Amino acid sequence: MQLLTIGINHTTAPLALREKVAFPLEQIKPALGMLREKLVKPGNAEAAILSTCNRTEIYCATSAGQDGPSTYEQAIHWLAHYHRVPAGDLAPHMYALPQSEAVRHAFRVASGLDSMVLGETQILGQLKDAVRTADEAGALGTYLNQLFQRTFAVAKEVRGQTEIGAHSVSMAAAAVRLAQRIFESIATQRVLFIGAGEMIELCATHFAAQKPLEIVVANRTVERGERLAEQLSAQGLTSRAIRLTDMAARLHEFDIVISCTASSLPIIGLGAIESALKRRRHQPMFMVDLAVPRDIEPEIARLDDVFLYTVDDLADVVQEGNALRQAAVAQAEAIIETRVQNFMHWLQTRSVVPVIRDLHSSADLLRQAELDKAQRMLLRGDAPEAVLEALSVALTKKFLHGPVHALNHLSGEDREALMRLAPELFRHSSHSER
Repeated sequence: MQLLTIGINHTTAPLALREKVAFPLEQIKPALGMLREKLVKPGNAEAAILSTCNRTEIYCATSAGQDGPSTYEQAIHWLAHYHRVPAGDLAPHMYALPQSEAVRHAFRVASGLDSMVLGETQILGQLKDAVRTADEAGALGTYLNQLFQRTFAVAKEVRGQTEIGAHSVSMAAAAVRLAQRIFESIATQRVLFIGAGEMIELCATHFAAQKPLEIVVANRTVERGERLAEQLSAQGLTSRAIRLTDMAARLHEFDIVISCTASSLPIIGLGAIESALKRRRHQPMFMVDLAVPRDIEPEIARLDDVFLYTVDDLADVVQEGNALRQAAVAQAEAIIETRVQNFMHWLQTRSVVPVIRDLHSSADLLRQAELDKAQRMLLRGDAPEAVLEALSVALTKKFLHGPVHALNHLSGEDREALMRLAPELFRHSSHSER
């Protein structure tokens, strides 16, 4: 079985391209069905799709030794076709990681070593969601199941035995730090959160610590927004929820706007912000767009009174604590390398299972044939001792026929390799307990 991961992430591609190949959650199950149909031997293909604001990755396990286009070529052309992006535009930004490289990458991603925010924990939950979705879609099998279960175990081991997350700077914390550069005090500002997912909850927690004047949550499902608002109100903050459809008319009220939804199209346009700025008499607005695809039209960044940041703009801020984490990184990488070798040993062991099964089947056919002969000899009255002798001699000759024939007909390196292996093949039988 061949493992392969192909992907695009924050280190290989700009946000403008990443958002073009992002998968909304509701599209992943049907997309997996389409992807598996394109892979070599689709009936045996396994696949999972991980899509976050920083990456879109496809994990595959396919039968080895197929003719025709490679799994990489098929997967990248499928990804380009699915998102209507020219393959030539996408390919230079993609990475393809086969076998142990794919395993190592999965372990590093889950452990927070491949994230924009080194040591962050959110990616592990996102990866678990991706695996759960693939399992529900029937796209997982023995190999990817084993890979991901070991991936989660490695992530737990890394976080338990190292301080990889001790000094992490979250995207939410970075957003607060940027806001503090714009406003003298967040305590005098009104904050709008658009969305009510995990990232918004993290951001809300960080901004709540600054005791802003008011926090408002705008969400498509107002009940979920109200739950988040109630959590914030319990901390003694002025907080409420509004419907997303009411958000545009209220934008002028807010100094800080943080957005992260699953919308496939921008939900805040240039015209809406221009109108809000007029009503604000051009007081500055600080905006952070954490969504991929983007929630806020990028043209808004050109407005004089708007400070707009995307996930890529936060990269410099979140890297400031990097030096403190390097010792933990080295320790984590050592753990991962050991676990990669363990997984590859398991994978290699799995590859010989069909060979072992065939050997057992062939040996059993030989055994049954000689047993039938022995039973016929007993029925015609031959002495049991003679029958047992004939049975043992016949079995020995037949079991040795293949290796002896190979030794007599092979030459060069193949013959030398067999000569080295032959004593090991029969070592157990010559030292078995009597």
